[in-house]
Amino acid sequence: MLDISSLLEEIKASPYVESRITAPHCGVVRFNETLTPGCKLVGPNGIWKEKPGTLLASIERERCPRNINALEKGELVEVKSDLAGQFVEAGTEIMRVRHFLSRDEVLQILLKQALHLFNAPEKAKYYFVPSVDIKIKNTGPKSVSVHDGMELFIISRMKRETPLRYSGPDGVIYAVYFSMNQNIDAGQPLIGVCPPTQVSQIEDVSMRVQTEWPED
Repeated sequence: MLDISSLLEEIKASPYVESRITAPHCGVVRFNETLTPGCKLVGPNGIWKEKPGTLLASIERERCPRNINALEKGELVEVKSDLAGQFVEAGTEIMRVRHFLSRDEVLQILLKQALHLFNAPEKAKYYFVPSVDIKIKNTGPKSVSVHDGMELFIISRMKRETPLRYSGPDGVIYAVYFSMNQNIDAGQPLIGVCPPTQVSQIEDVSMRVQTEWPED
């Protein structure tokens, strides 16, 4: 069993991810002058996420400006202010932002390390076989036990459907990482499997994250 306590403490010591904001195409960069390092950012919001996140900058090409908005809640870390008013190439880093992990994100990190992940072998759409799909819809994924060699999925690609057997340790499906009609890249997890004897331990992990992880 994964040492959850150590991993959780490790995440607490660095509870965020940093990302580079780059120019989507070549053009002249103009920054939102009201922003300075340390400013809080908001991501898209509204019922349908129709309201864009904080305006970070704009880039103008052929007199056509394009806004660059924050894609998630976070904090501005650095602005490449020397590029203000300058022409840059596509892919040039113009700023860095920091996103603080939510409870759900922390739990997903822990689960993906604690569970056995069964990954997509190729880029395609995936479906559970009908008997499993009905059971999951009626009683949830944890009601489904799997074993090595079990026919579990249908791969749908280029108008052909082929069965896919599960390979890995016996257990129950604790997490499902895909949805119907969604294209999944090769190597992305489809399900997370947990040995039956460890389900209660995983539930304890979930409860611990809910109680110990701060949320804004």
